[in-house]
Amino acid sequence: MTLRPLARGDRGRWQELRARNREWLQPWEATIPYGVEPRLTFGQLRRGLDRSAREGRALPFVIDDGTGVVGQMHLFDVVWGPRCTGTAGYWLDREAVGRGLATWSLAMLIDHALTDYGLHRVEVNIRPENTDSLAVARRLGLRDEGERVGLVHVAGDWRDHRSFAVTADELAGGTLVGALSRRSPDHPRS
Repeated sequence: MTLRPLARGDRGRWQELRARNREWLQPWEATIPYGVEPRLTFGQLRRGLDRSAREGRALPFVIDDGTGVVGQMHLFDVVWGPRCTGTAGYWLDREAVGRGLATWSLAMLIDHALTDYGLHRVEVNIRPENTDSLAVARRLGLRDEGERVGLVHVAGDWRDHRSFAVTADELAGGTLVGALSRRSPDHPRS
């Protein structure tokens, strides 16, 4: 399993996954509270993600399980200066759930953000009803910072989220991938 940038050649697979998983993802994905959702082409999306990465505002990746794209993993809302923080978000193909891909991918993203990219803190905000994603945060041992009321507009309304976070200091020179590897040597990483 790898995290890599979205490539031109991913277009067909990405579009197929998004179409097939529309209903599956709808309860969890952010929406625009004041109007029509922008209809970006695949090329516009990819160029926008690449631009955000070049400008240091995001780390956008696809999750590739060795057979192709099965989801996306992003670090977004990156803030530098005295905060050095970012927020992680992700989605997976419904058929890929239950294989540990979200757990390992999030661990890889957080490790990269805190050790290579130079951030101090990464947070993940999860709707309380999303038991699968709550389990990912807990498996990684992320600190539960409590509920944030009306944090993100999702599925037509402002939704509460549980916030989880980790800082570089909390890893104490280690990594989440290393901790997972010690607990679960049979992992989906390549």
